[in-house]
Amino acid sequence: MYAPHRYAAFCACLTLCPSVIAEEPQQLASPDGRLKVAVSVDDDAPTFVVRRDKQTVTSGRLGLSFAPSGSLQDGMKIVDTARRSHDGTYAIPVGKTSQARDHYNELIVALEETATSQRRIDIIFRAFDDGIAFRYSVPKQDALTDVVLTDELTSLSFEGDPTAHVLPLNSYTTPYEKYYETKPVSKIAASDLVGLPLLMRASDDLWIAVTEANLANYAGMYLAGDEKSSGKLVSKLSPLPGRNDGAKVIGKTPFVSPWRILMIADDPGRLLESNLVFNLSEPSKIADPSWIKPGKTTFPWWNGYVVGDVDFEPGVNTATMKHYIDFCAEEGIPYHSLDGLDIAWYGGPIHPNGPTDVTTADPAIDMPELLRYAQEKGVRLRLWMHWEALRPRIDEAFATYEEWGIEGVMVDFMDRDDQEMVAFYHEMAEKAAKHHLTLTLHGAYKPTGMERTWPNVLSYEAALNQEYNKWQPKGVKGTPPDHNLDIAFVRMLAGPLDYHQGGMRSVLPEDYQWRDKAPPVQGTRGHQLGMYVVYQNHMSMIADYPNALRGQDGLDFIAEVPANWDETRVLLAEYGKCLVIARRKGENWYVGGMAAEACELSLELDFLKDGDYDAKLYLDDPAKGPTALATRKESVKADETLKTAMPESGGFAAIMKPAVE
Repeated sequence: MYAPHRYAAFCACLTLCPSVIAEEPQQLASPDGRLKVAVSVDDDAPTFVVRRDKQTVTSGRLGLSFAPSGSLQDGMKIVDTARRSHDGTYAIPVGKTSQARDHYNELIVALEETATSQRRIDIIFRAFDDGIAFRYSVPKQDALTDVVLTDELTSLSFEGDPTAHVLPLNSYTTPYEKYYETKPVSKIAASDLVGLPLLMRASDDLWIAVTEANLANYAGMYLAGDEKSSGKLVSKLSPLPGRNDGAKVIGKTPFVSPWRILMIADDPGRLLESNLVFNLSEPSKIADPSWIKPGKTTFPWWNGYVVGDVDFEPGVNTATMKHYIDFCAEEGIPYHSLDGLDIAWYGGPIHPNGPTDVTTADPAIDMPELLRYAQEKGVRLRLWMHWEALRPRIDEAFATYEEWGIEGVMVDFMDRDDQEMVAFYHEMAEKAAKHHLTLTLHGAYKPTGMERTWPNVLSYEAALNQEYNKWQPKGVKGTPPDHNLDIAFVRMLAGPLDYHQGGMRSVLPEDYQWRDKAPPVQGTRGHQLGMYVVYQNHMSMIADYPNALRGQDGLDFIAEVPANWDETRVLLAEYGKCLVIARRKGENWYVGGMAAEACELSLELDFLKDGDYDAKLYLDDPAKGPTALATRKESVKADETLKTAMPESGGFAAIMKPAVE
């Protein structure tokens, strides 16, 4: 808990009398001075205004509402403030960079009711060069002890009616699996439920994203339009299940909310480079993370357990799993995932309808033999499971998996981010870390920085994924290239993205037909290769079946591309058109591009160090069809420009390594 009046050691403003504090807006600027936030009490309610240079970005009102004591918004006064600055760096064991700078100025504003109850609330602001963040802190107090939070009264009004890229959701029970829509902020209705992140274009050189960080023991946040004011957005919290009192968060004081983030940049590429969500999350609780090894995994569920011409019956059985393990060993793929079809690897239906034992395998799987075989081949196993099957036996299960030598688990179908489910996420992460297991989350809410606190959390789905090429529910068009780009620009602002990557049957959107077994992927082979760099995924799937992958153009790139990064640079970011990202691991650079529309590329290579680099490019060959690739080798330098092109629905990939003399 933050208590501003206790920060006298660094708070020069405490010499101000309360009446002066209350009358004057409290100003806070980013370290570079471009972003400024002014906090004041207007009409007895706490408000703030964010400006970049001289341009207003957003303004809003702040407050919380409790049952039965009512709201903490109207009838407030500022009674104290405190300030501090911080500039430091920290290591990131798993992320888009291996180090991050955490540089901000902070303002803490203490507010008190003017009513006789005199309830108190602190609002903490931090100003970074790439955004503004704030959170609520409710100190321990006699007037407010037991907490039933019914609403967070945060509103955001944006100047000029920005263009918003919106994830429209139907319910708080959601895996975030929807298509993005583009509309003015003023067209977001009060009845809408908008998933975060929300990306907005205010002008050619002003891009804004709203998301949250450090979500723990609290409800996930959404946005909606305001009933009374067009263009204003208001916060919505995920309700606790099984209650009829409107409760979103229950507990005791003191408590803090997650950080509410306004990422602000000249272009969307700078937003994608930002580590702001990490900066606002709790530091790692894993003292020695060296056991965490990001990588790639095969995943037979996506292709429907098709294996091609083999001398065994394919399915969730020992022979099929050995077939995949052999392929992993051949191609240097470190992990294979056991999942299921109608029946999970642990027996019983995928969606459990009764007690399920996730510590034993279905009789069709000889687990001791499979573990022995995988170890012999130098491949480690990962396990998929439904969260309802895991939860009752999580301690026993994770201890068992550690004994087996399992690398990690994918937990699926949570589809919620209420306070109870958020607590279960943290329970899973902590208990997995205790047993040296990594964690991937499907049917999940968006990342909120838990992966900084628990770096064994490698990736989250929280997106309409390429599994949607397997079926055709009403209104679903699979995953066309424009959608693949949308999630890169918007969803990935929150953090790592798990996707069903590695499909080999590339088709153009106009030729797409869904298929459950051996499904197609939309976009060219270059588009699919580009995903392995563009998408920040620390446990990337190779989801097609071995006989579909063997001998295919680009498989060598998929096998080689890392899943963890030292540096990330966005080279080109044109929303709805194309995105090119370069990522470094060690001395080598990997470049990926994805396009919805045709793009001519002229890429500055100033991210390279001095000296010659040997570059290998994997380029689409449209004349030969969407699965065709052409490779090109050349020598490049930091002062040169790389010229190439991506066709409509296309992409490319490249590897650049220091030349060997």
